Amino acid sequence: MRGISPQGLAKVVGVEWFGDQAIKVVYEDGDGSPQSRLVFRNEESSMEVVASEGPWSFDGDGALLRLVSEANRIRLAHLFDPYLAVHTSRIEPLPHQITAVYGEMLGRQPLRFLLADDPGAGKTIMTGLLIKELMVRGDLERCLVVTPGNLVEQWQDELAQKFGLSFTILTREGVETSMGNPFEENPLMISRLDMLSRNEDLKERLTNAPEYDLIVVDEAHKMSASYVGGKAEYTKRYHLGETVRDHCRHFLLLSATPHSGKQDDFELFMALLDPDRFEGKPRGGTYKSCTTDLMRRLVKEELYTFDGKHLFPERHAYTVNYELSPEEQALYEEVTAYVRDEMNRAERFAVEAGDNRRRVNVGFALTILQRRLASSPEAIYRSLPRLKNHDVLLSAILDGISTVASSDVFAYAGGYDEATGRYVGLRTGGGGSVVLDSSSLLVKPEAAWVQEELEEEEARQRERERAGQDDSTEVPPGLTYPPAGGNGGRVVEPLRGVELPKRFHAFVTMNPDRVGRDAGKIADEILSHLSTLPDARLKVSIEIEAELPEGAPEDVQRTVSENAGVLKFDSHGFERE
Repeated sequence: MRGISPQGLAKVVGVEWFGDQAIKVVYEDGDGSPQSRLVFRNEESSMEVVASEGPWSFDGDGALLRLVSEANRIRLAHLFDPYLAVHTSRIEPLPHQITAVYGEMLGRQPLRFLLADDPGAGKTIMTGLLIKELMVRGDLERCLVVTPGNLVEQWQDELAQKFGLSFTILTREGVETSMGNPFEENPLMISRLDMLSRNEDLKERLTNAPEYDLIVVDEAHKMSASYVGGKAEYTKRYHLGETVRDHCRHFLLLSATPHSGKQDDFELFMALLDPDRFEGKPRGGTYKSCTTDLMRRLVKEELYTFDGKHLFPERHAYTVNYELSPEEQALYEEVTAYVRDEMNRAERFAVEAGDNRRRVNVGFALTILQRRLASSPEAIYRSLPRLKNHDVLLSAILDGISTVASSDVFAYAGGYDEATGRYVGLRTGGGGSVVLDSSSLLVKPEAAWVQEELEEEEARQRERERAGQDDSTEVPPGLTYPPAGGNGGRVVEPLRGVELPKRFHAFVTMNPDRVGRDAGKIADEILSHLSTLPDARLKVSIEIEAELPEGAPEDVQRTVSENAGVLKFDSHGFERE
């Protein structure tokens, strides 16, 4: 019978009446165990006598059964196909990409790894394979990619087009419109490096969100730290690296240039992966670190196709002798004499001033001249007038520090104070006057960032001390800025009785070949500061004007128009005149 036992069908063994309204039924349930119960007359309609039926029926939902079976098949697919991510992605991987993911990274639990292959090896492809393979194996639900601002769109496009992964880019608008924590709402996210490193509120939201299964940092060498005067100095980017490292199970760093030539600084960088092994600065000659278990680096000569051919053309270095013409020989001798004389003069000045740093800088610059001479007569011809005319060098330096953002190439300083170990008149961007004399210096950006952050922290400390001494002085919110321009992290104090400006406007013409890079810098260095002011409302427009002397073919018209529609342009169109 059906309806007596809650387990399904039951075999009735005996029946005993209790009056005319109830009976006691003794039965065996599905597993054969005896049971009994009272059945009342009003329950009769819910019961059914089954003449003969097996323990299973085939009247279930077939579509639901197929869905459950398929879900379990996919969940276990990696056991049958160990390269499932490769076969379900729109890529043709190379041998070194497969070995990186399936040979070096997947087996590490938890993953702490630096992928440092040469440029062009396809580190984005390897990362996408790793993410998808971890997803297929049920080991990844939350992933964060931290990358420089000019690469966020490229990462989003690559992961979507090649691997079918939908990542969300963290923007200030997204943070402001979020109903809660954006890091918690979006399990797959891409964030700009400087946006996170310079915003303490965002870092706090990040640490308050659930832990990530994987965090990837592209161009990780930007998370630099260095020893200054025997003391380790850390940048905000480095501190961000420490924060994200401690908030994930798997941590992957990507960089084609992890080693700047200084072993001590490299070990500080590797401390992001293993802080215990690389703790402190080793004394010279007493310790030699081994990083083979934490990183992989393949140069272009070690990259092959499946056919065994070199992925990149082989480089062969050999010496070719050739005879110089009389004019070339005279030029070579004069340049060599110039370099020798200037080197000797630099040596004398260095001894007199006790400035070995100046001697090294001059020596390097003069060596460049010889390299340009060996390159071609045209190269040295272009260089010599620049040495004669200092305005050319001044213009180049001004161009370098007058960009819309902090320079990633060099900074400028009016001098160097040996007593304090700091640069004097340091500028990393925003323009300003440049004086070219025996004291001025071009400074590596990493060293400039370290000093700026130190000065910023000192400025905050002075402000806290001043506020403690004079509580009557109030500093309006939004007037303490990070060192993105020429203020060096100083606290901008309001003028009493002076009305602050209420609007800002700007117009900039960008290089069409570098729009992505420049737009990212504008967002990081201009918009990020304005958007933090109370009740700020920003409007950014892009105007595109293209002159096409030969006309635009139909396929280009169609592609551009469709893309403009997808990107929701307010207006767009081609014109015949």
